[in-house]
Amino acid sequence: MKNFKYILLILIAGASLSSCGYNAMVEKQESVTAQWGNVQNAYQRRADLIPNLVATVKGYAEHEQETFTQVTEARSKATQITVDPENLTEESLQQYQQAQGELSSAIGRLLLIQENYPELKANQNFLGLQDELAGTENRISVERNKFNQSAQDYNRYIRQFPRVIYAGWFGFKPKGYFQASDAAQTAPQVQF
Repeated sequence: MKNFKYILLILIAGASLSSCGYNAMVEKQESVTAQWGNVQNAYQRRADLIPNLVATVKGYAEHEQETFTQVTEARSKATQITVDPENLTEESLQQYQQAQGELSSAIGRLLLIQENYPELKANQNFLGLQDELAGTENRISVERNKFNQSAQDYNRYIRQFPRVIYAGWFGFKPKGYFQASDAAQTAPQVQF
């Protein structure tokens, strides 16, 4: 009779834990991790395009060395910052996003060089790289949105009762989101 109580207790405990959603939490956490990989892949694609873009522009604008140096340094900094998928906090994503923003700014300055060099504007290599870069920026935006959706789904799931209790027990922590930069909060001034 005593063994029967232990068996019954084990069955009840097993049934209650099976409904805690542990497997779903793992599945959603893996989805966030996979989507983070897609975000990093899109940023890496951009980083891989930059040396070709710089080399093409250098052929036409050799005295723009300061801009080339800024782009190279920003690319180096952006590729050195990594975020562990297990630690996707607001702070770590903000640091990553800041480095990527600096790279975007440097690329913008590089692309502005074309205004001073009409022959560069007509170069097919440059135009192709510029199109590739624009497409990559769109991919980055799409992947960041998908990441935020995946992180939101995961965060919502682990914060709902009673899963919030089990999530804490098993070490599931909320993931951070990509957010607009402070500069994006101010509307640009357009003057004619």
